[in-house]
Amino acid sequence: MFKNGPIPPWVHGIVDYLLGAFLILSPFLFSFDAGAATATGIVAGVLVLVLASSTAWATGLIKSIPPSAHAIFDLIIAVLLIASPFLFGFSDETSPTAVFMVTGVLALLYAIGTRYSPEPKPSREPRRQPSDQLERSASDSSNRTEGSSSESPNNERSRRSL
Repeated sequence: MFKNGPIPPWVHGIVDYLLGAFLILSPFLFSFDAGAATATGIVAGVLVLVLASSTAWATGLIKSIPPSAHAIFDLIIAVLLIASPFLFGFSDETSPTAVFMVTGVLALLYAIGTRYSPEPKPSREPRRQPSDQLERSASDSSNRTEGSSSESPNNERSRRSL
């Protein structure tokens, strides 16, 4: 699995929600005959939605699952989607078998290609008020021209505001 894949976490999160909704709706969109295929689609879709909403990403709602654990769950879900027609006995039906195998392969590909490592945030200094900057520059220039080490009222005032 690539830790710095081309797919950013926020895109992966959106795709997770779409995948969950697709899995829940797939028995009705493709008219699955087997009860096992319908149950598998609905249960897998709910699991994907819970995982997506619980991951500590920008698209997560609860933010309790770390991205590294999400990556492992993604791989497990993708493999189970591919194997589900054979595990749950509906491999003789073309429609659900094709849906689960294609969806599983696509889920595996986007799980492998996702950037699971957190993006570094640029360090920023706290913003200063424009009036503080003007006072500082004025006090700095007055200290340089006076040549004294005593504190001027402007410098003292700018220290108090910090």
